[in-house]
Amino acid sequence: MPLTALAHDPLLEAAPAQVTPDQAAAIARDCFGLEGPLQRLAGERDLNFQIGAHDSASRLLKLSHPLEDPQVVDFHNRALLRVQQADPSLPVQRVYPALDGQYQTWVEVDGQRMLARLMSFVEGLPLHRVPQRSPALRRNLGEALARLDLALHGYQHPASGHELLWDLQHAQRLRPLLRHIDDGELRALVERALDNFEEHALPRLPTLRAQVIHNDLNPHNVIVDAAHPDRLRNILDFGDMVHAPLVNDLGVAAAYQLGSEGDVLAPALEFIAAYHARNPLQEAEQDILCDLMATRLVLTLGITAWRASLHPENRDYILRNARQARASLQGLAGLSRSEARERIARACHEESPA
Repeated sequence: MPLTALAHDPLLEAAPAQVTPDQAAAIARDCFGLEGPLQRLAGERDLNFQIGAHDSASRLLKLSHPLEDPQVVDFHNRALLRVQQADPSLPVQRVYPALDGQYQTWVEVDGQRMLARLMSFVEGLPLHRVPQRSPALRRNLGEALARLDLALHGYQHPASGHELLWDLQHAQRLRPLLRHIDDGELRALVERALDNFEEHALPRLPTLRAQVIHNDLNPHNVIVDAAHPDRLRNILDFGDMVHAPLVNDLGVAAAYQLGSEGDVLAPALEFIAAYHARNPLQEAEQDILCDLMATRLVLTLGITAWRASLHPENRDYILRNARQARASLQGLAGLSRSEARERIARACHEESPA
């Protein structure tokens, strides 16, 4: 699909549905048999409501965008069920059936037809609110992502190849969006990183092993224990899943483990090493991992600048990762590609299973 089609997908351009808390409460009651106080939570495409329960754990009512493809929603649901079966102790979001036994049910609110789902809601601290991330936390998170990818290995679904703007393997198609980055110096930095992706990573991606991946392990999608923030409590938001090279999942996630000053690569290496110890990377994957990390930052800065121009009312949420992305990309730019590759290879070698 060309960029013009991707970038002008109505699902991305259209504002979320309008649903009041009272209307959401009625859906929770009628479709899922749940009653309790509701709290609206942030979301980019979907509407999310936390449902407090007096005699059980809280739940999340998720109302998909009216333009969302039902097949894609089913793709997400079945992936969650697959992970729950393959690795029951892995702390990932759960999906629960409606009263009719289905995991997604059609509802209509003021003429807006959308799919309703009931998800788990785990109390804790979002990773982006943890001021200092410990090496133990990074290692625990790296191992968890490896387990998630192992659980998803072999999962197939007709919608797994759907077109997605955030799909790293097609990053070159987003170059026209970079004009929305107002800062000329930053735009030039982003363009150089995309040039690097096209030269070094893009030609090799088709040769690498591929599977369904989570594709969005950013700090807003990770919940840790508030009292012991090195303990992972939940991995959220499977809404950007796609079939892609396996290493892309690690490239996306590791980009958010980069530091913002000093040796920006060091903290990400701890994360990468822990992943490799559980789900070993091939040499060809290690070789382009630094390029993929930088490219994820390119996507973050380019797509969010564009989307913030479309939805100024949701600007703060859309740009939530932009400041860190800029600092991390600047730090990576200070490293030679050969140095980054050598350090990643060394970190993986030191953690290679015996």
